[in-house]
Amino acid sequence: MAHISIIGTGNMGQAISGLVTKGGNTVETVNSTQSGNPVTGDIVVLAVPYGSVAEVVAQRGTQLAGKIVVDITNPLDFATFDGLTVPADGSAAAEIAAQLPDSTVLKAFNTNFGSTLVAGTVGAETTTVLIAGDDADAKALLAGVVTAAGLKAVDAGGLKRARELEAIGFLQITLAAAEKITWTGGLAVTN
Repeated sequence: MAHISIIGTGNMGQAISGLVTKGGNTVETVNSTQSGNPVTGDIVVLAVPYGSVAEVVAQRGTQLAGKIVVDITNPLDFATFDGLTVPADGSAAAEIAAQLPDSTVLKAFNTNFGSTLVAGTVGAETTTVLIAGDDADAKALLAGVVTAAGLKAVDAGGLKRARELEAIGFLQITLAAAEKITWTGGLAVTN
């Protein structure tokens, strides 16, 4: 059983918390502004907007050392919905990994809407969580948390694949914002 800390209590933080407990794992949820509450999980999920990550890392960087840190952000330009705010050859996850050299950073959940994590389905398909990272054991541990809750997990490759995952997340969000897909639907992965 894994113990997971979730920084952020919004829609995605709540959805991931439900997923964790559904699979029989333990979870602690910490409001991103409560810097005085230490995180104790072996896995720490950054369920905050991309614009808040730098502050969280500055406040909690030493607490995150030695932990698996899961970046769920999509670094969108929310003013224009016209692109990602990270360089074309980079990703939010890569930036976080550079800021947390003593942590193992994974990219996951950013291609899922909270509603599909709660429902466990995207249309008629089981919700799939794509996971990118450079540590096979960390990815396997997170995949175990996901599959214990009845969802699918797919290893999307090394952390360098976070850029593509962020592009998929960007596309899905812009489609939903333009009402071309619903916020309760999204993109599905099938075998």
